Amino acid sequence: MEAGVVLRYQRLKTRDGFLVCLEQNGKQGWGEISPLPEFSRETLSEAQASAQTWLTAWCQGDTPQESELPSVAFGMSCALAELADELPKEANYQAAPLCNGDPDDLILSLNAMSGEKVAKVKVGLYEAVRDGIVVNLLLEAIPDLKLRLDANRSWTPAKAEGFAKYVNPAWRDRIAFLEEPCKTPEESLAFSQATGINIAWDETVRDEGFEIKTQPGVSTIVIKPTLVGSLERCRSLVEQAHALGLDAIISSSIESSFGLSQLARIAHWLTPNTIPGLDTVDLIKQQLIRPWPNVDIPIISLEQLETVWQQ
Repeated sequence: MEAGVVLRYQRLKTRDGFLVCLEQNGKQGWGEISPLPEFSRETLSEAQASAQTWLTAWCQGDTPQESELPSVAFGMSCALAELADELPKEANYQAAPLCNGDPDDLILSLNAMSGEKVAKVKVGLYEAVRDGIVVNLLLEAIPDLKLRLDANRSWTPAKAEGFAKYVNPAWRDRIAFLEEPCKTPEESLAFSQATGINIAWDETVRDEGFEIKTQPGVSTIVIKPTLVGSLERCRSLVEQAHALGLDAIISSSIESSFGLSQLARIAHWLTPNTIPGLDTVDLIKQQLIRPWPNVDIPIISLEQLETVWQQ
């Protein structure tokens, strides 16, 4: 990883995972299994064990049950979908640019963009007041900008209020959504009601017993397949959201370029009218087998990888 990639409580120095390849009748299907530290409930070793159990059964001609581990369920479902030619080749490589540092850099790149201007800003890593000032600056500088914000449940209600205080009320409707501003869904809903800023569910989508329903101020659900599970589970969530008039966004869990390219295909397939949240390829120092278009980052070939299991 590039220096400076920070998850909740740790700096992410490497992104570790597995590629799975299913072969049958002269055809191949591939998937990526890469639990995200701090966010996935399974470890890499647990994912490996579950994957090998599933693969052993599949190689014996069984139809194994979907893994209970989301990263494994997602990787295997992608491999099966590729094998059966069910995952369309067309992809949506358009991505909402991610602001990781200097807002001036984002302003320059957005001014060079044609069409709809949508960007994402991580908030909650610094002081809430600073975040509010930066967001206000961006909205002021680019009048046709829509911002997606992500706080990862990092704010208390007081800090969330401090953020909102520095965002001009006249511009708040250009915040497409703020993902999970507060530590609990109840606090986040109250924040939206008090400020008029739309919110999105991300972590909440993965909470036990979550159901999609219309709630005041909730405009969007964010689906991170590596953390959510199989393609079928993701498709079901998208369909439920759309049926209720909510947006659904396919988003990255900092997968390799291989995994991101599959997510781009899934986004084009399931959410064709929405810009996905896949602008994380710049966080990696090496691409993996399938490159992201127009990105000048070295590529690791299949031959350079270690085979850890084969049958």
